[in-house]
Amino acid sequence: MAKNKLKHFAENEAFPGFIQPTIDEVKNNFQLSGQWAEKLFGNNHPVILELACGKGEYTVGLARSYPEKNFIGIDRKGARMWRGMKTAVEEQLPNVGFLRTRIDFLSLCFGKHEVSEIWITFPDPQLKNKKSMKRLTSPFFLGMYEEILVPGGKIHLKTDNMELYKFTLGIIKEHGHHLIKETNDLYASGIQDEATQIQTHYEKMHLAKGLKIKYVVFSLNTQA
Repeated sequence: MAKNKLKHFAENEAFPGFIQPTIDEVKNNFQLSGQWAEKLFGNNHPVILELACGKGEYTVGLARSYPEKNFIGIDRKGARMWRGMKTAVEEQLPNVGFLRTRIDFLSLCFGKHEVSEIWITFPDPQLKNKKSMKRLTSPFFLGMYEEILVPGGKIHLKTDNMELYKFTLGIIKEHGHHLIKETNDLYASGIQDEATQIQTHYEKMHLAKGLKIKYVVFSLNTQA
């Protein structure tokens, strides 16, 4: 296992679409901030993020479905993201990149209004109450997303966790954000767009156990 990790780390270094800046680089005028589409992808297409992307299955799935958009998976675990980057290279997907960094560094890594949409797929629900601020749909993180999202930019949440689903709906209502769509049973809801139908390995496991997939899409009230 250790050998595989070392091999994956080495391959990550060689992938042109795999970005892993140091903390100092992030905090000192990060070179890609505000210029991701131009410098990494060589185009001016919309930039869409998947947060806590794990192995990057959803990032790659979105890139397959929407070649006219750029997708960046973000996580701290480089050995996991290697799989997504490897798949993107093997399939010659030019619209996929990965950023290894902390999610609370987002506003340092991306420019104002640089991101079109954000996907949060099956994140750690941080179930202990004292950790609620660490949930990726908490006011702390939503304030950060507001800095980088275009006005009206959508935030998508897919989760199997009822508490996180209800927490997110509560935050949307309490802070006056714009709820666009929500369901506590995605695959029985009639929602059929390609993006929501992508299923990762872990989502398939959840479904096999009979768990219902919850889905919420909303925009922030400061951007309406």
